[in-house]
Amino acid sequence: MPASDLSRGAPSHGALAGLRVIDLSRVLAGPLCTQMLADHGADVVKIEPPSGDETRLLGPPFDDAGDAAYFGAVNRGKRALGLDLARPEGRAVLEALLKDADILVENYLPGTMERWNLGYDDVLSVRHPRLVYCAISGFGADGPLGGLPGYDAVLQAMSGLMSINGTSESGPTRVGVPIVDYVTGYNALTGILLALAARHQTGKGQRIDVTLFDTALSLLVPHAANWLCSGRTPGRLGSAHPNIAPYDKFAAGDGELFLGIVNDGQFRRFCRQVKREDLLDDVRFGTNAARLQHVDALRGEIERTLAAFKVEDLCRDLMQSGVPAGAVNTVPQAFADAARPGRTARAWHSREARPDAGPARAAAAALWRARPRDPGRSRVRSRGHRRAAGVWRSQDNERS
Repeated sequence: MPASDLSRGAPSHGALAGLRVIDLSRVLAGPLCTQMLADHGADVVKIEPPSGDETRLLGPPFDDAGDAAYFGAVNRGKRALGLDLARPEGRAVLEALLKDADILVENYLPGTMERWNLGYDDVLSVRHPRLVYCAISGFGADGPLGGLPGYDAVLQAMSGLMSINGTSESGPTRVGVPIVDYVTGYNALTGILLALAARHQTGKGQRIDVTLFDTALSLLVPHAANWLCSGRTPGRLGSAHPNIAPYDKFAAGDGELFLGIVNDGQFRRFCRQVKREDLLDDVRFGTNAARLQHVDALRGEIERTLAAFKVEDLCRDLMQSGVPAGAVNTVPQAFADAARPGRTARAWHSREARPDAGPARAAAAALWRARPRDPGRSRVRSRGHRRAAGVWRSQDNERS
């Protein structure tokens, strides 16, 4: 199949309209990064190996096209192309696509692109000097861990994130969402946007190197700073905060809520709202430092008080008085909350047109601008099986 068959997609809208992205990444961090580029107008062509991105198989649940819901969550707004880059024919197609590409994102093990004679420093930067090249990996190419594979939960363990998550009873616990992968995707996006801004000044692209390990360490806020300052090893606090009180989950009469009381003014408003002005006269609770020192006593006072309140009423009244508070929701409850009247301007989901499988509901983009992306853009289609010279192409990969 000639590379010219995959011409630029239909005109789009958004801040990144007119940019073409070649997405060689798989699983989560890279696909999330390129999905955000697509959300804001970039033309993203997702390149998968003949076996496909393994995230397509990470289910159940699966959608009507047979792809895992997980895959659809990070591949919105892209077009699909399959290439076997281990074969010269596949690499030739990729080279043709790169002639008018602005951005390439890959998350192979370090050294893989060089082995295919597609390394940035010696090859691609010479052939395509305006190309912004983003490499995502577990640990980078250098050092004792250089070139080794990395996945989110493994990096949570190695970086110390698990050691501060959970309770004394649970032991070290993985954060429930793939937070390292997710923030790595955002770091990659930031690097790409900075490189595009630099290219506007210099006319030249550059290489961006983003690692899961660096991202994981950067997430240790404020725990790393606390340790560097005090020498004390951070421990597990459940839902509590090491530097702020009360900043924790509490039981009320009919459920649980989270109080995010960061300063003394908010604590005063909280005490008045729940009719516990007496706590304001207690020297143990007069400042944040004092509240931290007596956090167990404070917790007992708060939970005894909140037992008389219903969660929904209490959260509403606290928020209206300037005290951050929220119910501890399930996922369906959170989405129902987001769909309440008055919140439709920031739609929480989209009905994505998919000629191959009908409409598919998916969570919408997190970043909104005054002029958002073209709402008609769809997710990556299910993989077709047209194969030629190491290439397969989705049966219908133009935007809907």
